Amino acid sequence: MPTSRWRRWLPRLLMMAAIVAAGMLAGKYVGQQFARSAPSASAAGGEAVYGVSLPDLGGTQQSLRQWQGKVLMVNFWATWCAPCREEMPELVAAQAKYGAKGLQIVGIGIDDAAKMRQFTDSIHLNYPALDGGYGALELSKTLGNSAMALPFTVVVDRKGVIAVRQLGPLTHEHLESIAAQLL
Repeated sequence: MPTSRWRRWLPRLLMMAAIVAAGMLAGKYVGQQFARSAPSASAAGGEAVYGVSLPDLGGTQQSLRQWQGKVLMVNFWATWCAPCREEMPELVAAQAKYGAKGLQIVGIGIDDAAKMRQFTDSIHLNYPALDGGYGALELSKTLGNSAMALPFTVVVDRKGVIAVRQLGPLTHEHLESIAAQLL
């Protein structure tokens, strides 16, 4: 590359590198905050889940403890995750079918809140969506998502025991099996 091009592009490249580095540091900081606030996954099973409190997409803080005693399915997702987007209509259907029988699905989004609101409105989400931000991947890791990939789902039974950890999308058949076993 000629010297004049380097002089033009070097400041831009340095700025992009600084933005990426700042984003990585911010993500690490948020992840550490989640790790401090959430009990370890080895703590009494569901207590690691019940200890989580995050804002919903309207900004109101929600504690997962409010659903203790139900079969609580916590699904980590993002709008940029194609398997997550494909799985969510199945979760909507499961919430509609089994909600009255004691199933409570809660989505923890790892994304920009405005994008999550737009997507959840478009699919008529019928269960709570919480704003975990980009640091929620660390939270999912404390719950057993060692790959830190999406979608990731944890199911806590009525007694507070983690009954299912699922990396990858839940199929209709798997959701039916979970309902048959735990409801």
